[in-house]
Amino acid sequence: MARAEDRTGFHHNVYVILLDAKAAKHPSVLRANPKRDPSKPCVYVGMSGLPPEHRFENHKHGYKAAWVVEKYGVQLLPELYEHLNPMPYDAAMQMEMDLAEDLRREGYTVTGGH
Repeated sequence: MARAEDRTGFHHNVYVILLDAKAAKHPSVLRANPKRDPSKPCVYVGMSGLPPEHRFENHKHGYKAAWVVEKYGVQLLPELYEHLNPMPYDAAMQMEMDLAEDLRREGYTVTGGH
């Protein structure tokens, strides 16, 4: 039986992955986060039609992976995104950018979110 969100087309998710602190040493990451708070974690923000757990596993196994997650991904941070999901594709595309910017404004070192 299909879940309610599957029938309504709300099956895209945003997700946030905790990255090892070493990721914040990369010049490209530092350039994207000039006002970062070093006491807050480095995270990757993404969007997918897959469940976040499945997408994280794909990243870690190199399948359609963001290099920073494949190399530095530690775990999902559902407390930062679970309340937002699921949503339609267009909303998820926008939410990925908005969530990344919100976290960056809060001092997180953010990658992804495009």
